[in-house]
Amino acid sequence: MKRQHTLRDSFRDASVGLRTALREERNMRIHFAALVLLCAVSLALGLNALEWALLLLAAGAVVGLELLNSAIERAVDLAEPRENELAAMSKNLAAGGVLVASVVAVLVGCLVLGPKLWAAVFGVR
Repeated sequence: MKRQHTLRDSFRDASVGLRTALREERNMRIHFAALVLLCAVSLALGLNALEWALLLLAAGAVVGLELLNSAIERAVDLAEPRENELAAMSKNLAAGGVLVASVVAVLVGCLVLGPKLWAAVFGVR
């Protein structure tokens, strides 16, 4: 009888997935570097809780969608290793989701950080 998958197992599997994505997916490393930079700038600017929440939600959506995109790409490659129009379309649609989330995240970042960065750089409010 197969042993039951525990909550601890689920967290371990998820952390393996994150490590795999960071090791093997260039775009995930880019998103992660942007997240680290975002956190550093946000700490330096002294954001309030709502500003942090908005930025983290936007960044989390991008990272989450990038993970799903990577999973879809691998599943499609497994199911259809040869070039196929529908397989390519599936991968492109998933990548489009990441692009939409990334553009929205940049806009949220500009709205939240823009005025504070402007004030910090030029000393004007």
